[in-house]
Amino acid sequence: MRGVLYVIVCAAGPARDVGRLVALAQGEGWVVQLVATPAALAFIDVPALEAATGRPVRSRYRDPGEPKPPRADAIVVAPATYNTVNKFACGIADTYALGLLAEAPGLGIPVVVLPFMNTALAARVPYRRSVDQLRAEGVRVLTGPTADDLDGDYADRFPWHLTLAELAAD
Repeated sequence: MRGVLYVIVCAAGPARDVGRLVALAQGEGWVVQLVATPAALAFIDVPALEAATGRPVRSRYRDPGEPKPPRADAIVVAPATYNTVNKFACGIADTYALGLLAEAPGLGIPVVVLPFMNTALAARVPYRRSVDQLRAEGVRVLTGPTADDLDGDYADRFPWHLTLAELAAD
């Protein structure tokens, strides 16, 4: 076993296929804990992902008395939206997913981010500044295709495997 991998999924087209990343990670020996941003819940098949991981999909802080999930050994954020990347860089923790991300660099937990947005958003100065800031903190922000590149054809073209290859590079 490689450890516990938190997969944080955001509300973007490729999210519906996040099960591919779950399967790839499990094939490499990771125990996967899936965390969805609140908006991502509409994009994913929660029951199927819970069956695949054997764990509840988390999207909110736990209630008092609920068991704590295992601590992450690594975190992958894919697909990462413009909003999530910018909030992560600013230290905003207004959702469970962002709270995890806000703490991760300070805890020494490796984080790999695979953004997905349109070309116009990817070209914005605030986004580029956020990527630079995250990289300066040791977060590995990958360069992937934009929504314009894939034009809705996510199933076989979104490069989930790049996130795991980046983690393996340690």
